[in-house]
Amino acid sequence: MEYNTQLLVVMITYMTLLIAWGVYQGRKVKNSSDFAIAGRNLPGWVAALSERATGESSWALLGLPGAAYATGLLEIWTAIGCVAGIITAWILIAWRLRDEAEKYEIDTFTQYIAKRHGEIGKWIRIVGSFTIVFFFFFYVGAQFLGGGKILHTMFDIKPQYGMLITAAIIIPYTIYGGFRSVVYTDVVQAIVMITTLIVGPIVGIIYVSNHPELFANNITEALTMAGPEYTSMTGGLSGFAAGVAIVGGFSWFFGYLGGQPQLSMRFMAIQNPKQAIKARNVGIVWTVVAYIGALTIGWLGIAIFGPTGLADREYVMPAVLLEIFPPAIAAVLITGAIAAMVSTADSLLILSATEFSENLMREPKKVGPKGKLLRHRIVTAALAIVALGIAYVAPSKYIFTLVSYVWAGIGGTFSVVILLTLFWKKYHGRAVLLTIISGLLFTIIWIQTGMDEKVTARMLTFFVAMLVAVLGTYFIPAKEN
Repeated sequence: MEYNTQLLVVMITYMTLLIAWGVYQGRKVKNSSDFAIAGRNLPGWVAALSERATGESSWALLGLPGAAYATGLLEIWTAIGCVAGIITAWILIAWRLRDEAEKYEIDTFTQYIAKRHGEIGKWIRIVGSFTIVFFFFFYVGAQFLGGGKILHTMFDIKPQYGMLITAAIIIPYTIYGGFRSVVYTDVVQAIVMITTLIVGPIVGIIYVSNHPELFANNITEALTMAGPEYTSMTGGLSGFAAGVAIVGGFSWFFGYLGGQPQLSMRFMAIQNPKQAIKARNVGIVWTVVAYIGALTIGWLGIAIFGPTGLADREYVMPAVLLEIFPPAIAAVLITGAIAAMVSTADSLLILSATEFSENLMREPKKVGPKGKLLRHRIVTAALAIVALGIAYVAPSKYIFTLVSYVWAGIGGTFSVVILLTLFWKKYHGRAVLLTIISGLLFTIIWIQTGMDEKVTARMLTFFVAMLVAVLGTYFIPAKEN
């Protein structure tokens, strides 16, 4: 059986089982709280694996290995920034958000911020939810586009059909089971991802050492032969340019500090404080192992193919797996990786739908739990169709440009809001609203004017939003309740 056929068989089987698992978990959803946040009753290990799969799928499996393949040791700064941000979030933020979610009985990300700053909570819910829903429309659309591209690359399926297939995989169980189905399918993805990122590097190191005909027979030799910029932690740059490169890599740190709603919701959904400790441990261990594995796969790509051997650097992970494993095993690992990337859309979709349903729609009178649950499902279906439509009609460059705003505009801005809400009692509602608006406006202006190419908005948005938040707290009086 040729490779493409094996991969197709494995993929169909894997996806079918994944959908079935998602639908099975959806049977346990009885009300809107179950649908939106799994009733805030997730075991710690489930929440941790879901948070990691949601945060790292395409990045850990394609983006980071590809960057390591292209730049060598320079990419360590990006890994340090991400890992430091994730560890900080799990140690300082996760358990606090869990406790706060229980205390205020919240079902959505902005609902928590609004309840904590009740004096102007209505406007926080409206502005915060609208911002998240708007940007995440395009984020979901980008995932559909990415799924179409992957299926086109692997099986020569037209990208338009690939997008439909991607949507057909994730939409049914997301509509049926909401957050609960999404979380438990994420668990499967996280297990496959970490298996790939452990087994792949180990087998790869053994493989290159036993094949003298390759470009190099170990990672150190590969980096040295690739050129001095590959063995430099600054990419061969010096002075200000080196500083910019290091800061640009480390800047990913700021987006992990509670400001990514799709990740923070996993913190809020943890069952109890004891489970939060388990979640922290699982999340941190998974992250450290995964990032080491992702970097290693990228550097193994240099040893196997040479620094210019791949036309598309982000193909390095599947290329390495196909080289070092028999086709059947490679098919399983690549299928799991593809599924993790494709299914990222479900987390973004359910977040957008619950924000829209809970915070932007008027609460109908005399509606029972079943009616409210039905409304959530209808909204989820409607938003999925709109996102798919956007992916079809909008230029892909435009969509991915808007996605670039998410990490800076959403992540940097809301990280400031969450941090100050948790750790600074003086921070009040009017300052929160000003923080959200100013952070997003700064991000849009900074990126649109091309300044992001000189100094990344991922870092600057955080500090600008922080400055506005502090000044707003001191100079704008809080609204009297």
